[in-house]
Amino acid sequence: MLIIDTHLDMAYNAIMFNRNLDLEIAEIRAMEAGLEGRGDNTVSLPELRRANAAVVVGTVFDRTLRPPDIEKGSTCQEISYAKAQGQLAYYRVLAEQGKVRFLGDTPSLRAHIAAWEREPNAQPIGLIPAIEGADSIVWPEQVHAWKQQGLRMASLAHYGVSAYAHGNASEGGLTPAGVTLLREMDAAGIILDLSHLNDQSFFEALDRFAGPVLASHSNCRALAPGERQLSDDQIRTLLAHGGMMGIVTAIWMLKPLSGERDSFRASVTMEAVADHVDHVCQMAGNAEHVGIGSDLDGGFGNRGCPIDLDTFADLHRLADILRRRGYDEEQVKDVMYGNWARFFAQAWSR
Repeated sequence: MLIIDTHLDMAYNAIMFNRNLDLEIAEIRAMEAGLEGRGDNTVSLPELRRANAAVVVGTVFDRTLRPPDIEKGSTCQEISYAKAQGQLAYYRVLAEQGKVRFLGDTPSLRAHIAAWEREPNAQPIGLIPAIEGADSIVWPEQVHAWKQQGLRMASLAHYGVSAYAHGNASEGGLTPAGVTLLREMDAAGIILDLSHLNDQSFFEALDRFAGPVLASHSNCRALAPGERQLSDDQIRTLLAHGGMMGIVTAIWMLKPLSGERDSFRASVTMEAVADHVDHVCQMAGNAEHVGIGSDLDGGFGNRGCPIDLDTFADLHRLADILRRRGYDEEQVKDVMYGNWARFFAQAWSR
């Protein structure tokens, strides 16, 4: 079974942590042992191959600080741009070495998936470049230059306030520049990622954007309270726009957080990931609008994951759980990769 994952911060982790993703997981963990918050990564290029990850969305990311700044970031958008360009350059050199293949149109995507289905791992890993939080787009019209460099997807904000919208942990909607950016993204054929927008910005963006939309890495608020997750009303609206959700593996986004982290983690398994998949399927009335957006190593390692997820390859446990719950093989295939393959093919055919 192949996997498509719509949110991996690989370039950020490589550059921020000086992490060599060519190494095996065990080698990276050994090198980072004893470093605070590290030594528990789940993603590397060999691990993605072991998991038959045919396509991943690789992010570029940097926040520009604005009050109230709640995370580290850059002091101006020009610096955010430079950092994000460095992350894009990391993906580009991987592509030049034949380790990944940039995907950005329907024919190349379909040919790539077909090749992986015939003979897994005979091809490079497919990579769709995406911006997480749009501060690295210095002015709205610059998105067209990003498109020429391979960008195919963008979200407007991360936590806090961006130049374009209010994200999680902030109050407000789109900015005037955000309205302009949505227009330019639509003209450029860039997919809008609604993850990390606060509720007001979420609905305002859907009202103003005519192109393809998704929530690349978002879970269900009905199962795990908190504004980082999507409410049922948001999910219904997303589905009405033909959108999809990618389910995240972070334990605090899977179940209501309680107690000390390690003891809480022991109570969370991949069954909880399946619960969120099933919630979206029940709302949609089918299994065609949900997939994987794991966010693995996105600020957390396996200690922030279900107890039965040690590395990226353990995402395959989800397929077995869905089968046990009565999903047929075609539906399991759709959740693991088929839905995302169709979504991107259709998005790029408009």
